Amino acid sequence: MYTEELVKPMREDLTKIGFIELHTEQDVTEALAKEGTTLMVVNSVCGCAAANARPGAQKSLQNAKTPDHLVTVFAGVDREAVDAARSQMVPFPPSSPSMALFKNGELVHMLERHHIEGRAAEMIAENLKSAYDEFC
Repeated sequence: MYTEELVKPMREDLTKIGFIELHTEQDVTEALAKEGTTLMVVNSVCGCAAANARPGAQKSLQNAKTPDHLVTVFAGVDREAVDAARSQMVPFPPSSPSMALFKNGELVHMLERHHIEGRAAEMIAENLKSAYDEFC
């Protein structure tokens, strides 16, 4: 588990742009029960989260269509919420960072770590924007 002091600025990269943090299984259940589209970011302390995932998520929101709800769980910190989130991302194996787009609680688009690591934030944003245009 990481200390709150360590992850606070990494959490704020997303919360300052409107993401809601989920800390429990109940939080995840309630978030995914909402009508509409939900982008869930599994945040992490790794370098690709800082350089690619979080900036990519931020840039993706500069689009005509965007998800109705923005939520995040933090791997290595919010174990209960992360486990609950990952259980909704089956058949994809657990990976951090990752991003999942849900529509009315159903997984419709997934970006795993191997889609994020080594790719520019702009590429990640464009991938998400295409999903938003299709599902939002």
